[in-house]
Amino acid sequence: MSVRTAAAIAVVAGVVTTLLPLSATAASAAPAADDHAVLRTEMGTPVPNGPLTRGGATETFDLTVKNPTGKAVEYKPWMLLDPKGASLLDDNDVVFKVEAVDAPATKSSIGQQDGGWQGTFSPSAKDDHAGFDIPANGKMTWKVTIGLGANYPTNNGDFNLTATSYNNSVAPGGSDSHLFKVDPQTKPGELKTWFKQVSSGKDGQEQRAYLDLNYQAAGDGTFGTALATALSLSHPGEQDADFRLQALIDGRWQDLEAKDSRYELPRIAKGFGAASGIHTQPLRLSLGKNTKLTKRTTITMEAEVRQAEGNTWPLMTVPVKFPLVPITEPAPTEPTTNPTTPTTTTPSPTPTPSSTSTSAVQQAVATTTGNSNVTTTGSSTGSLAATGAGSSTGLYAGLAAALVVLGAAAAWLGRRRRTNA
Repeated sequence: MSVRTAAAIAVVAGVVTTLLPLSATAASAAPAADDHAVLRTEMGTPVPNGPLTRGGATETFDLTVKNPTGKAVEYKPWMLLDPKGASLLDDNDVVFKVEAVDAPATKSSIGQQDGGWQGTFSPSAKDDHAGFDIPANGKMTWKVTIGLGANYPTNNGDFNLTATSYNNSVAPGGSDSHLFKVDPQTKPGELKTWFKQVSSGKDGQEQRAYLDLNYQAAGDGTFGTALATALSLSHPGEQDADFRLQALIDGRWQDLEAKDSRYELPRIAKGFGAASGIHTQPLRLSLGKNTKLTKRTTITMEAEVRQAEGNTWPLMTVPVKFPLVPITEPAPTEPTTNPTTPTTTTPSPTPTPSSTSTSAVQQAVATTTGNSNVTTTGSSTGSLAATGAGSSTGLYAGLAAALVVLGAAAAWLGRRRRTNA
């Protein structure tokens, strides 16, 4: 039994299948008591015991379910098919039929669970999810027919078929299985998908991350349907990121619109296989102007690859993480002016109140404080010490004029006093 099939059987009690309605699953797939998981399944040798071919002859085997206990146990059949290969199976890829031998009249059906193929059967007189009561110390037998549909994927090969139950009534280790060979024998296909971060940084006025999403098939055969990819983006916190995602399509960058938080990429055409080489889809991502992110943030991009038609359960999910920085607005440009030599105008010695001269000195000190060649000491009425040449020539001219004004005012007052005397 393969790891995948064993895992499916182990978690059957907690799985909701696409074949079974939620209500039926919740009621019937509940974990059974230890004394309930007691049945054993036995698969007879298929007839004619040879490899299956696509669209060819089928094989038939007897399936017997035994109950070694002293009370009746309900059996809900579950036939799990585990293929080797890259493609998921549709309902019509495998022929499946069940007939009663030593059991009530039986009907069968096919469905998927988690992308896997499964077959079930039930009493014809009851609903599709009814089981069979295996009598105490008794058994029931059915004839099962299995084969390949004409469209069984060319990149898939042999498969295991396991007989168990979806109500967990088969004992641990009590599920029988059989390996069915597929002709012609091929190396099963495999799909590889990975991200490669090309660059990250400023592109013009935007901070962008450039990535390549790569696909490569290995093994024999090809995919019988196109491959679709959906991208999802996430980041820590609850702020709106305002993602702007673009893909290089037909030689130009085109915006991808999110639908239900998923971005659909152009599909890879049907027939993708090893001979196709590596298919690369260039991507680039930036944060829009409405982003609420204010600092460098780790972004997670996840690619979900699936078949575009039929069984669209994800084939694989590939994540990548990378940093992204919000858009930064360019700093405003300071206007540039040509430096000019300050022009100094010497005031005329017109008699003015003494307060005017004081104001002139204070203004001169305040102006020179900003000159890189002038060091100011003391208060606004103190001395000035200058180093180097510059606009201080105009300063001294202004001070001299102020002193002239003060002298003229003092002389006028002296003459007035002498006249009055």
